[in-house]
Amino acid sequence: MSKTQLTPYEVDYARWCAEQGALLRDGDLHALDRENLAGEIEGLGRSDKREIEGRLNVLLVDLLLWKYLPGQRSGKKRAQITEQRWRIARVIKDSPSLGGHPAKVLKVEYALARKSAFVESAAVEETFPDQCPFPTSQILDLEFFPE
Repeated sequence: MSKTQLTPYEVDYARWCAEQGALLRDGDLHALDRENLAGEIEGLGRSDKREIEGRLNVLLVDLLLWKYLPGQRSGKKRAQITEQRWRIARVIKDSPSLGGHPAKVLKVEYALARKSAFVESAAVEETFPDQCPFPTSQILDLEFFPE
């Protein structure tokens, strides 16, 4: 595959990816779009972090509602909590270096989750504590449900 035949990154992303993969497999390293390829690889790590953050936020909202509004407990809510934990664990299993990321972003994600729980439940904001009432170990524990 010659460099003049390559699809530019901005023109057709899917084709560009396929071509870059073929170049890597063929060992044609001089023809690689190194700058965009490096950016894409770096982006993969950022997307794993964002996935953990988003799932942690949803998990925290559900845990707050479970603990402080027991009338909203259901099998569906229990399943949602379990699913978020399982999916976070799967990302961390694939990228062990992100094992500390939930604890690192807990304060920010909790502040957002607290506001979301308030809006979702129509409860008074004081229903939910200012500081996260759960340590990271409990948040991610598949068996933990605050009673």
